[in-house]
Amino acid sequence: MVTKITYTLAAIFMSSCAIAQTDFKPEDTEFYSPKPPVVSITSGVPSDAIALFNGSNLDQWKSSNENGGPAAWTIENNALVVKPGAGGIETKQDFEDFQLHIEWKSPDVIKGEGQGRGNSGIFLQGLYEVQVLDNNNNPTYVNGQAGSLYKQRPPLVEVHPEKGTWHSYDIVYKAPRFNKDGMLIKKGNFTLLHNGVVVQNNTQIEGTTEYIGLPKLNAHGAGPIALQDHGNPVSFKNIWIRPL
Repeated sequence: MVTKITYTLAAIFMSSCAIAQTDFKPEDTEFYSPKPPVVSITSGVPSDAIALFNGSNLDQWKSSNENGGPAAWTIENNALVVKPGAGGIETKQDFEDFQLHIEWKSPDVIKGEGQGRGNSGIFLQGLYEVQVLDNNNNPTYVNGQAGSLYKQRPPLVEVHPEKGTWHSYDIVYKAPRFNKDGMLIKKGNFTLLHNGVVVQNNTQIEGTTEYIGLPKLNAHGAGPIALQDHGNPVSFKNIWIRPL
């Protein structure tokens, strides 16, 4: 009965709109303010972006360990390189919804196989890992390959750039929402373009990306962008973010 009433009301509304449409003028549905802010692009970077790494220093980063000391990774040829054994790093600033751009490259010297080759990760809010891995001729579980939401969702397609070239990730992320009592209101989601190709399309994040076991969803607020030390000297460059 509720559905029938809903459809009837919708039909009446659409009918009244059709009748009223003849009374409209073009300017009745036009507005001129407020105007959207102007964003210019310089060398591919939006003017309203926060530069997290531009090749010169690690001022925006700290260690992910409990002490949160200085980030111990190295800078080589204007690229940020994982220092195996030093531990992960994360941004000093926390974020909620955002657009993130990051470029990465597997080590030139190929070592290991599966999850042991060119492995790192990008953790959204420090909790949800987008996998970084050398996929070329390197079989592994599909929800653990490059472009996957680790252990949750494989990429729609597997993107292979030319050997030795940089990968780019463009991520649009919507954080999960919790009420004041810590109850989940809405799960987070993200869209990922890998070298310009959509590999995650509004993908729902079920919770933390656990190596063992099922995802966990604990209430949290804004969090950092974190990069993983998985023992491989993966390189990163041109990292910027736009809070949304």
